Amino acid sequence: MRLLLVVAVALIDSDGRVLLSERPAGKELAGLWEFPGGKIEPGERPEETLIRELREELGLTVQEPCLAPLTFASHAYDTFHLLMPLYVCRRWEGFAQGLEGQRLAWVRPRDLRSYPMPPADEPLIPPLLDLVGAAGLG
Repeated sequence: MRLLLVVAVALIDSDGRVLLSERPAGKELAGLWEFPGGKIEPGERPEETLIRELREELGLTVQEPCLAPLTFASHAYDTFHLLMPLYVCRRWEGFAQGLEGQRLAWVRPRDLRSYPMPPADEPLIPPLLDLVGAAGLG
């Protein structure tokens, strides 16, 4: 079974909300909500992938020191195994826009479970809740 490396980020705004992106029609798992990110390209570090993906997909500029690793997901799908580190980012430049036609939602951490997510994204929620809860933002 092939291993797929994907990186994701929990963008947390000043109100403590987390950005989710809906997978657009035509893509695998369309209609499900996920943390922004994407596939790590050959020769690319996870942080470089996030900086590129956030610029391409959301129109945001992120500096590498603003990306902090939080946790990761390891999930076996039918045809591949997904390994996905999750970073946290609280500082960026620009306003999030769905540049690839995807819908976006700023979600209170306690409401994350009300958005249907791919199976690999769901285990990322508890560590995120612990983080924002500890900061008094949950």
